[in-house]
Amino acid sequence: MQLSIIEIVACFMVLFAIIDIPGSIPIILNIKSKTGNIHPLRATLVSLGIFLAFLVFGEKLLGIFGIDVGSFAIAGSFIIFLLGMEMVLGAEFFKHDSPGGGTIVPIAFPLIAGAGSITTILSLRAEYATINILVALLLNMVIVFLVLRLTSRIERLLGPTGLHILKKFFGIILIAIAIRLFINNTGITLPQ
Repeated sequence: MQLSIIEIVACFMVLFAIIDIPGSIPIILNIKSKTGNIHPLRATLVSLGIFLAFLVFGEKLLGIFGIDVGSFAIAGSFIIFLLGMEMVLGAEFFKHDSPGGGTIVPIAFPLIAGAGSITTILSLRAEYATINILVALLLNMVIVFLVLRLTSRIERLLGPTGLHILKKFFGIILIAIAIRLFINNTGITLPQ
């Protein structure tokens, strides 16, 4: 267990891009208008609990199915790639139609701790030390809490154009991350 600022920053950026809490602000506002009050702390803690469960027990769960982390990372790279394409193209490859509403469902799960972010946690385990992923995850959860708490103010500050640009930018970052994850876990080398 060795803390590495470089690994923490790398994990932080990957998780920040995949969780995409700023890009979720319009969805959160829509849910808030339909369900009433959203509890930022509860949503953050439930999301963190889901992430920690997969960070700690994810490999054991995969072992039950006979899947190694490298293979899961490759599968995860496809999901991350498609999420990035969704953000860049404005297309919808994944349906976000969970039953219920409010703080836990769909905000904590699957909006914050969804399939893409859980896959990312497991994929990061293939490349980075767990302690560095944990620190990056905790830093992201602080941002998730702050964004949930300040959603209306952030929307007014960025405006529709700012939110659109942010979503496109992080979509491109996700595509690049997906390609890197795929290459690192397949052994493919690109010419320099």
